[in-house]
Amino acid sequence: MKNQLSIAAGVLTAAVGSPALGASEEIQVYMDDLTKPGRFGMDVHNNYTISGAREPDFPGATPSQHVYRFTPELYLGLTPTLELGLYLLTSAAPDVGTHYEGQKLRLKYIAPHDEQHGSFWGANLEIGYTSRRVAEVPWNTELKGIYGFRTGKWTVAVNANLDWSLHGSPSTPVELELTTKVAYRMPGNYQLGFESYNGMGRLSSPGRLGEQNQVLYAVVDADLGKLDLNAGIGRGLTAASDRWVAKFIIGIQY
Repeated sequence: MKNQLSIAAGVLTAAVGSPALGASEEIQVYMDDLTKPGRFGMDVHNNYTISGAREPDFPGATPSQHVYRFTPELYLGLTPTLELGLYLLTSAAPDVGTHYEGQKLRLKYIAPHDEQHGSFWGANLEIGYTSRRVAEVPWNTELKGIYGFRTGKWTVAVNANLDWSLHGSPSTPVELELTTKVAYRMPGNYQLGFESYNGMGRLSSPGRLGEQNQVLYAVVDADLGKLDLNAGIGRGLTAASDRWVAKFIIGIQY
């Protein structure tokens, strides 16, 4: 038990000291949840950059200052270990207006495991076509490695994400992100914890960590029967990060 809690503390410490992924259409750490075969579900992702960049990250991009992103995610359970999902991206920003930003298709695998105790692992493959307002190239891919464990009232999860362009352009190399979650179950059906979103730079030549995006969120997760909730407030920890971001995700099972 003490060893596992030490691991949890180490993961959080490493997350705080690493760079992070800025606000995007979805701000979440992937866990071991899957929809049952033949069942549908929907997550509604909301996030708002309270204080962020006033200049675009690249030509054509929308600066993140005061951007609101609304992303419905529809998913279907295929088998006890596979889930198919679809993101529909929209955004609204001052002086830019409201836009449909594209779509992303994902396939998630979670290996059989004890859902109450011990470790879990899996992977998520995502392919998307998005506007230049949110991505420098339209066709992009992400491969997400998922690992976590539960011990007592603690849950720890880590996602290692590889992002690259399907165009194969040398100007868009494979990027590495590391996201983490540490949560503690409180009395009742909710958890309190932290999530971190950490950009590590190019996989082939990681940049200086202090120059990467790095955001740490205080979060609450709640099980409300057929609804589940994840909400948090994030603080950027480097000059490359958005300063303050709020997020709210509500999930519905059918």
